[in-house]
Amino acid sequence: MSAVLDSGRRTLRLEGEAILAAADRLDATFEAAVDLLADAGRVIVTGIGKSGAIAQKIAGTLTSTGTAATWIHPIESLHGDLGLVSNDTVAIMLSKSGETEELFGLVTALARRSIPIIAVTGNPTSTLGRAARVVLDGRVAEEACPHDLAPTSSTAVALALGDALAVALLQRKGFRSEDFAALHPGGMLGRRLLLRVAEVMVPADHTVPPSATMREVIVALAHGRGIAPVITEEQLAGVITAGDLTRLVERTEDYLALSAEDVMTTTPETVRDDDLAATALGRLERRGVTAAPVVDPTGRVVGVIHLHDLLRAGAA
Repeated sequence: MSAVLDSGRRTLRLEGEAILAAADRLDATFEAAVDLLADAGRVIVTGIGKSGAIAQKIAGTLTSTGTAATWIHPIESLHGDLGLVSNDTVAIMLSKSGETEELFGLVTALARRSIPIIAVTGNPTSTLGRAARVVLDGRVAEEACPHDLAPTSSTAVALALGDALAVALLQRKGFRSEDFAALHPGGMLGRRLLLRVAEVMVPADHTVPPSATMREVIVALAHGRGIAPVITEEQLAGVITAGDLTRLVERTEDYLALSAEDVMTTTPETVRDDDLAATALGRLERRGVTAAPVVDPTGRVVGVIHLHDLLRAGAA
């Protein structure tokens, strides 16, 4: 193994182990932090240096998942940016040592206004830790930097704790994929989150009744791109696919004497016409099928969805 590969793997392992250790330390203080953030009208996130860069990312993640958050510079905040702070604000402050002097002016200003602070620090008993309403333990056994100087493992843990807060918050608030799409309308991400099955499906023009002969089924499969929904009074009774036909021919000599009802799968995978296209794609991939009937809320067959159409439409 080369020295470069060895160094890269060591770094990833150390940072991964540090994050797992932080996960094991999570306790009721994490729930208290989520409670504070859930009730906040606005969140400010701050830190100095590398912690400041992580704070900016945490603020962005919170904002994109339904929690209004702003990164502020702890020094610039004392020259006008405190106008962002209202009585229902909660602050998240990052500092590995908890003794970062550049933070203390802001800590004092927030304390005067009784603004609760959530500290993410490697030293819960530090000055910052003592000033905070809630402390999230971000300590690490060692930095990945071989000189134990450059923040690496510690910033990875701080970032992961910020992500953990954001995810717990979005679940607490019932934040849906549709809400995420509304905040990300541009580009392929927005399209993937807004695209519905109804926009991609093709009409179910090649269905057969349960009494259909296998000759009729074969014709329906040829015109239906390998899938033939079996319909009884517009309700789905089953499905026959080209794969079903192949397996039938291999094991049954007189397969033409059978009917659709004899061959169909009676519990096929289906999708709703109002499902997200990305959801439908995941279901087809997990079941290992390339097409499925589309039903409306009443169970009426309204179309057929094909895996390749979903991929072409940008559902992936």
